[in-house]
Amino acid sequence: MKFNTLFLTCLSGLVRNPMRAALTVLGIVIGIAAVVAIMEIGEGSKKQVADKFSSMGANVVNIFGASVSTAGVSSGMGGRASLYAEDATAIMRECGDVVAAASPYVRASGQIIVGNRNWTPNSIKGGNEHYLSIEGWQIASGRAFTKKQVEEAARVCLIGNTIAQNLYEGKDPIGQDIRIKDVVFTVIGVLDTKGADGMGNDQDDTLILPWTSTRTRLAGGGGAAIISKGGAANSSASVSSTSTFSTSAVNFYPGSDLQPYSNAPHPLRTRTVDSLLVQVKDGIDPNKAMDAMTPVLRRQHQLEPGVLDDFEMRDRSQFKKMMTETTDTISSLLVAVAMISLVVGGVGIMNIMMVSVTERTREIGLRMAVGARPRDIMWQFLLEAVLLCLCGGLIGIACGRIASMFVSSKMGWPTATSAGAMVLSVSVAAAIGIIFGWYPAWKASKLDPIEALHHE
Repeated sequence: MKFNTLFLTCLSGLVRNPMRAALTVLGIVIGIAAVVAIMEIGEGSKKQVADKFSSMGANVVNIFGASVSTAGVSSGMGGRASLYAEDATAIMRECGDVVAAASPYVRASGQIIVGNRNWTPNSIKGGNEHYLSIEGWQIASGRAFTKKQVEEAARVCLIGNTIAQNLYEGKDPIGQDIRIKDVVFTVIGVLDTKGADGMGNDQDDTLILPWTSTRTRLAGGGGAAIISKGGAANSSASVSSTSTFSTSAVNFYPGSDLQPYSNAPHPLRTRTVDSLLVQVKDGIDPNKAMDAMTPVLRRQHQLEPGVLDDFEMRDRSQFKKMMTETTDTISSLLVAVAMISLVVGGVGIMNIMMVSVTERTREIGLRMAVGARPRDIMWQFLLEAVLLCLCGGLIGIACGRIASMFVSSKMGWPTATSAGAMVLSVSVAAAIGIIFGWYPAWKASKLDPIEALHHE
């Protein structure tokens, strides 16, 4: 029998009882709609996780000082002040094939004041001229600070959108003064909006300064003199307000003959930083970059062979990977639950097809009597089951898309169109039609024509 003839015969059999056919495919429609909606919500969640972590900086490796144990009590990661700004310079100089940028990172905290308004930001951060690109920040208005301003510990800062809204009430903050822990800074830029990070923290409630300004003016200063390359203390009685903090002429591991500053505008107690941020080039495995940076840091810190590292590295993308895997696991579990309804729908199709075979026994006998082969009968009923499932699959895809858009608009859940969900749905629908339609089709093909003609 030709396929077009077989197809028309199947359609005539299905439209003979349209209500029964519609109720038969209802289970498939519900199952496919659930699968499509869940997969689109899962794809949206994964995209949201990826966007959140991209806003925090892509392919970034954090380097911390190692832990310190005192009287059996461990300080944890970052307890040892062993990282210097020069380490970031050395990493960029010697690992340029795998590293795109590196920046010192210094934290501070405190209240900020503008006029009669005050605010305590979520974070006060310091970095170099590469910090914004490493963390994925964009400038909404104004400009970023320069390398020269970093070296001079200039009193300039960038503020997030949350701070701008709460302290300036819609006014342009560019060029305005802002007091941070009794130190007056000038706002030179407003950061573009990022929203919440992967942990729900407001990324826009932040203030970014040159790391030298954060270290010397906000995080505590005063104390040791800068030591020359030869190791002797610099005996200058004063330091100009435009003195630069270039790392090229500084020995970061001096002896103990230190002298205090006098009359310094921003005295430097220590040139250690809280951590280093390193952006790995696109397409480079972060593990490869960490392997390349380890010997550089060991050489910088003058660690002898066999001595443990005084630093620790963490690949930020690992957390992103963990969150994505968690989302995938939850989505897979939900899809597995939705698949149960497809199995129930398949059982319903098998049941209806068995009833159809019984009702159409005389028709089957007549067709066999006029020359239809058993395989023609089998293909007829099998194709009817597949058509029912495919119709249910297509309607289910449309219902699933409508459901995901409704969830996105009414509940604010992220969704994303998933071509994979549609292909999977059609494939599963066809498979269910074949699996659950095979037995009724096989039973119909095995009927004896003479007995079928005598069937009432």
